[in-house]
Amino acid sequence: MGENNPVILGLDVGTQSVKLVAYDPQTRQIAATVGEALELAAGDDGSREQRAEWWIDAIRACFARLDPALRARVTAIGVSGQQHGFVPLDRAGNVLAPAKLWCDTSTAAECDLIMDAVGGAQRAIEIAGNPILVGYTASKLPWTREHRSQAYAQLATILLPHDYVNFWLTGERWMERGDASGTGWLDVRTRQWSDELIAATDPDRDLRACLPPLVEADALFPIAAAIADELGLPHGVRVSAGGGDNMMAAIGTGNVSPGVLSMSLGTSGTLFAHTDRPMVDDAGRWAAFCDSTGGWLPLICTMNCTVATEAVAGLCGFSTKQGDELLAGTRPGAGGLLMLPFLNGERTPNLPNGRGSLFGITATNLNPANLYRAAMEGAVYSLKNGYDAFVDAGLRFEAIRLTGGGSQSVVWRQMIADVFGLPVDVPEQAEGAAFGAALQALWATQRAEDPGADLAALAAAHVRLEPRLSAHPHAEATAAYEAQYRRFLSHLDAIRPLYA
Repeated sequence: MGENNPVILGLDVGTQSVKLVAYDPQTRQIAATVGEALELAAGDDGSREQRAEWWIDAIRACFARLDPALRARVTAIGVSGQQHGFVPLDRAGNVLAPAKLWCDTSTAAECDLIMDAVGGAQRAIEIAGNPILVGYTASKLPWTREHRSQAYAQLATILLPHDYVNFWLTGERWMERGDASGTGWLDVRTRQWSDELIAATDPDRDLRACLPPLVEADALFPIAAAIADELGLPHGVRVSAGGGDNMMAAIGTGNVSPGVLSMSLGTSGTLFAHTDRPMVDDAGRWAAFCDSTGGWLPLICTMNCTVATEAVAGLCGFSTKQGDELLAGTRPGAGGLLMLPFLNGERTPNLPNGRGSLFGITATNLNPANLYRAAMEGAVYSLKNGYDAFVDAGLRFEAIRLTGGGSQSVVWRQMIADVFGLPVDVPEQAEGAAFGAALQALWATQRAEDPGADLAALAAAHVRLEPRLSAHPHAEATAAYEAQYRRFLSHLDAIRPLYA
């Protein structure tokens, strides 16, 4: 059934893997899902890097595992990518150096240099809506100038990870405004580049000349014939603008109109909502990003989510797939263990030089189960800290839509519901970013035929929730977590001076 239907592909180039989703919009069924793991080069200085060719090799491997008959039905591709990564190209399109990633904290000092050049963090918010936070693309340029001077001298184009994949697919260079928000250079109010912040990044060079043109969210580009042949795709395939993984996950969870709160539990943890106007916080408590639909995406990002639970699992010699079973004998509060899981430094709260901390150890509570629970709870408390800022700003939500690897865990889902005191829903499609990229590509192809095609209506039709994965808060657990969350905040205040 549907063997001749057109197929839309969504590609998500993440930190840990590349995922490909093949979607049949007529039957509203996933025709195939494949993934390929990625390496990560980590340094003691906080550096986190990947080579762009690793992404391409993983994409090739994903396509090789798709049935040729399915590939022949593909009409469009949407690409999602980890945000903030810096891919430097020379004039010929060659990659000049490894890509520094969103979780790279080695450029924390450069963030301050850029903001100091414009008059401080508050002035950066006034200019463009956001401070330059650790991990943002802007800070990677002065670092590259200092540490990879030859690459910087040859720099002709600045691309983000999903931009680079688009460039490989089409031979064309562009950025869309959602992912561009994460560079730190985009004025999110006007949706245009901030000349002042670009100049502050390097006053001796016109970096604006290295930035590709900004395109609208519904833009489409033809795939390069040679790439189509290599991947076994028709020459008529079109590639949509794509976007950052959070922007694509918003589409993939149906978060394209106000009132929906999405949470992604991956290597990082994110909370994001849709607004139809710029939502800038004077204190910079959230990222005031554009989204990849033409609206805006206020976003909370933590740099340590499943990375914390995976680290504990690895230390204790079990798999995270065994985590739920292990936690069956534990209770909220982890027997008094409290973890601040800042293994990669942290963005929310803003402690780029932070390190993980473990408190409340006794002779009886230090065991693998409680340690694993403390890591999970600490990751959730960091997100709750960001959520409180949304609530302070007047945003209200009736439920949370969960995506990412953590969404498949019964314990994660119930913990989110209990800590936030909100019902949790999980879309049928677990790969929210890849699925969202496919839906954006579907919307763009529809807009090419009908400029009035509505993304909210499309998302309502194609994003379906899985009722068997829903979770509802339990009052007793919510109260227990609230007490532990208050401990988390007090310990957070205590360690801030150590990592200032």
